[in-house]
Amino acid sequence: MRFHKLTTTTLGLGYIPKGAGTAAAAVTCLAWWWALPYLQQPQLVLCIATVVIMAVGTWSSSKVEVLWGKDNRRVVIDEVLGMCISMLFIPFQWPYMLAAFVLFRILDITKPLLIRRMEKLPGGWGVMMDDVLAGIYANFIIQLFILFQH
Repeated sequence: MRFHKLTTTTLGLGYIPKGAGTAAAAVTCLAWWWALPYLQQPQLVLCIATVVIMAVGTWSSSKVEVLWGKDNRRVVIDEVLGMCISMLFIPFQWPYMLAAFVLFRILDITKPLLIRRMEKLPGGWGVMMDDVLAGIYANFIIQLFILFQH
């Protein structure tokens, strides 16, 4: 169970009393920013990491739900996943990364356009899918901005 607690709390970030989800999203954004210079194919690595986070996060979220209840505030791996999705295929430049962070957090907190409905899915799927959809929406908005900017 220790693995699942470490995974779902993103190495303990979920234990922050206030703003743990925002902290997890910010740390994810900063970690990618830091890792970029060391990666040969950053978009490929981000895609692979996103798939792995989705799989492990869904599994671990289902496991800790038995202990902590449905979508407990300590579970922040879903924010990590949503942040990763919001950064997929956008330029790795600070204005876009900041936009991804802000848009994702706004969408994750307000939960418009079917995002709230995703929480009703069973187990870890309900924990993860609302953030997946928030990340997709954030990414879509940024992609539209890029498209119309050029």
